[in-house]
Amino acid sequence: MPITALPPDARPALVLLHSSMSSRTQWSDLIAQQESRFRCIAVDLLGYGKSPFPADIGAAFSLAHEAGAVNAALAAHLAPSEPFHLIGHSYGGATALRLARQMPARVLSLALFEPVAFHLLPPHDPARAEIEAVVARIGRADDAAEATRIFIDYWNRPGTFDGLPAVQQDKLSGQIAKVKLDFQALLGEPATLADLAVLDMPALLLSGQNSPASTRRLAERVAAALPNASALQTKGGHMAPISHAAVVNAALAGFLLGEEVGNPA
Repeated sequence: MPITALPPDARPALVLLHSSMSSRTQWSDLIAQQESRFRCIAVDLLGYGKSPFPADIGAAFSLAHEAGAVNAALAAHLAPSEPFHLIGHSYGGATALRLARQMPARVLSLALFEPVAFHLLPPHDPARAEIEAVVARIGRADDAAEATRIFIDYWNRPGTFDGLPAVQQDKLSGQIAKVKLDFQALLGEPATLADLAVLDMPALLLSGQNSPASTRRLAERVAAALPNASALQTKGGHMAPISHAAVVNAALAGFLLGEEVGNPA
């Protein structure tokens, strides 16, 4: 009896990129909710989860390296020209913007929660100055634990790092070297807000009501620069995709369904 080929999976692809010091598992709830409608592909960014640290790059590390690694990971799941929906949070959001600019014809929609693409802000912008001051403090820290405390407390609230169990503090401190490379890539990227004009796919820019001024300001600027974007504030802060996942995931689900979410930018 001849073997009949199985029909290809008709679900559209959905690619998800996480924040610094996180992993693809941060999207587990959203994937569980959307897997009946989408082929969900959550990628571990370099140095996080099961992805290797970007060795032998050092001072040359850039968003091009990060986006290249994501593209290589996607090649195992997608045909070379296959389109996909794209979601990114924080550093994953900035990487998503870089990826979308490299292949705008393949990105069906773009949803970003506070992409930390600080290179898009001019040098005199207070939001950029704020994050550059944080990066400088991390660079001056006496050890990995102190540098991690500065990073974690900035995105959450003072005392957050010290309130974590010692085993979690150690795990996070072990990732601060990659965080430093993340900031290097973000601040060294040559793209400008004008370069976002090519991204005319439907887009949603999310931000947290209690987030630092730097990322709320940046989300506003990115939303205004994208030709077809809406903006929405949610409960929580910069880590709302994790701390307030139900609220953020509901907004993302509505956007993926084509519903009107937020206000036009």
